Amino acid sequence: MVDHLAYTEINTQRIGAVEACFGAAGQPLAIPGRVLVGEGILTKECRKKPKPRIFFLFSDILVYGTIVINKVKYSCQHIIPLEDVTTELLPDSDDMRNRWMLKTSKKSFVVCAASFTERQEWISHIKECSGRLMEKTGRRPSMKHAAPWIPDRATDICMRCTQTKFTTITRRHHCRNCGFVVCQDCSRNKFVIPALSSKPLRVCNLCHRKLMSEKLAEEEERKRALELHREIRGFDLSSEDDSENEEEKTNDFPSNEDFYSSSWSAFHA
Repeated sequence: MVDHLAYTEINTQRIGAVEACFGAAGQPLAIPGRVLVGEGILTKECRKKPKPRIFFLFSDILVYGTIVINKVKYSCQHIIPLEDVTTELLPDSDDMRNRWMLKTSKKSFVVCAASFTERQEWISHIKECSGRLMEKTGRRPSMKHAAPWIPDRATDICMRCTQTKFTTITRRHHCRNCGFVVCQDCSRNKFVIPALSSKPLRVCNLCHRKLMSEKLAEEEERKRALELHREIRGFDLSSEDDSENEEEKTNDFPSNEDFYSSSWSAFHA
């Protein structure tokens, strides 16, 4: 069905309608071969509280945004390449049912559908579109995903030291590496996480020690590889020198012949 709809008028109109709802602030969505597979409202677990968000599943991307007026105006457009999307079923919580997680390398978050069937359909269609895309591009699914942020309401104390109690004055912070809710004392460090940003991001003390240890291990591994490469190069060069010396020995001029007086003078003569 996706291939059948690719260049139809109805598909073009549907994509145009989505672009119109996001307005000038949104990115263009109409490209040759792209199909709008489906759309719907999912409840997204945000930092403060769950909020409804509009989602559009295309044949190669997943788009979501904030609902200003449903089917009229949307804002805060987010575009996720389907090659980077992995889904995971989650158990129901006290206040949210039919939960599942959208995991990507840059951001992972929890959503819930209106029904069990709707959740299954979303996951099934995402997997199908992603699988078709992988076949075309030859890429493999991403194995590394960003940690989802734990909602503020999930804890009243720091999840690292378990001592600091959050108040209107004592703010909550989120570790960008593990997603835990932590206090300021437990998250004074920053670290560059290339998959998320080129700038240093706030991380908890435990993740900082772990990331620093991994960085030092990688640097040590690179250093050993470089030293090994130099040793191999040195061995190759010394072998070349030895072979050249052997050639010089086999091509020596006779000891009874004066090079400068015979060969050189004969050349000029």
